[in-house]
Amino acid sequence: MLPGDERVARSALRPVFVALRLGLHLLVVGLTLFVVVRALLADDPAEVLITILAIAFLACYGGGIAAAHRQLPTFARVLWLASLLALWVGMSALTPDAAFLAFPLFFLELHVLAAPISVPLVVITFGISVWGTATHLGFEVGSILGPLISAGVAIVIGLGYRAMSQETQERQALILDLITTREELAAASREAGTLAERERLAREIHDTVAQGLSSIQMLLHAAERDVEDERVAEKLRLARETAAENLGEARRFIRELTPPSLDEQTLPGALRRLTEAVNEQASQAGAGTRVEFATSGDPVLLPMTVDAALLRIAQGSLANVLRHAEAHACSLTLSYLGDEIALDIVDDGVGFDAGELARVGDPGEFGLRAIRRRAAELGGRVDLETAPGEGTALSVRIPVVPS
Repeated sequence: MLPGDERVARSALRPVFVALRLGLHLLVVGLTLFVVVRALLADDPAEVLITILAIAFLACYGGGIAAAHRQLPTFARVLWLASLLALWVGMSALTPDAAFLAFPLFFLELHVLAAPISVPLVVITFGISVWGTATHLGFEVGSILGPLISAGVAIVIGLGYRAMSQETQERQALILDLITTREELAAASREAGTLAERERLAREIHDTVAQGLSSIQMLLHAAERDVEDERVAEKLRLARETAAENLGEARRFIRELTPPSLDEQTLPGALRRLTEAVNEQASQAGAGTRVEFATSGDPVLLPMTVDAALLRIAQGSLANVLRHAEAHACSLTLSYLGDEIALDIVDDGVGFDAGELARVGDPGEFGLRAIRRRAAELGGRVDLETAPGEGTALSVRIPVVPS
């Protein structure tokens, strides 16, 4: 495999690229053997040196092909190509037949190097090929026209191959991105469905079983006060206590059906406990980060889906602050703004380049996408302000209707 071809190895056009690479390999080996055989049959005085250079040429070529899957750095590929050219120039100085190898070398140069460098190098290689032929056979039209046509054909095919390879990589990246997005949407759909069903069950239990048991308990308590018969009063008391125990069980079920840390049914309480837990975690880990929580505005009871989404966003954001921000102070603010609720997480840490994070595919970018997805599912928006060395400010706004 040629350097860089591993990037398209999984594409739908793989058979095309494999055929092109195999053809180039066969061309290099065949032409090199042709040079050696011609030298031996012609009883060339330099046949031994030609053979040695040809063997070294094939060994160098094979070594580069074998190491291509290791993602060689640019300088290593340039050094490999320079070694091949040096060995080829040596053969060209000994035999005019080496000019035939210029054709596959054109393709190698166009493949390994960027177009602004490879095209001029192809022209230089063409000149060396003409020089090698003219040195032994003199200047003729054929010795110039043949390499010239070969160089032109190689440039057209090589640049076309490069364009097709680039398009295939972009298409493959798009397909992978679509697959990832589909998986994320499926996960989000499952999570949203689970939360919605849990909320529905909690609401149904609260509005039916829990309310009914509470009413039964109060009625039994009232009846217990009006009954003078001790035996009847004792039975009423047992019934009332049984109803109270079952009411406690029903409320426990409701708490278990609500998202973790929201068992008190208040988002501020859950966020306050979250900041305490984060501060404890930071202290145990020896980190200097201190998180402060504050609220503003008049609190209202929100739908459980909004509470759960904001709690998850706060959990993910504070986890990122602890792992990556190296911050000394972080503020978590929950603001009730009438027709919307705002959650702001601001730290004085190292910050980051959001654009670079997206380009390199950092795992942190997935966390930001998850936050934006959660907010978007509820009709909200996310604003991010950050820069290297200037901290990070994340603001989430979600429109709400009081529950």
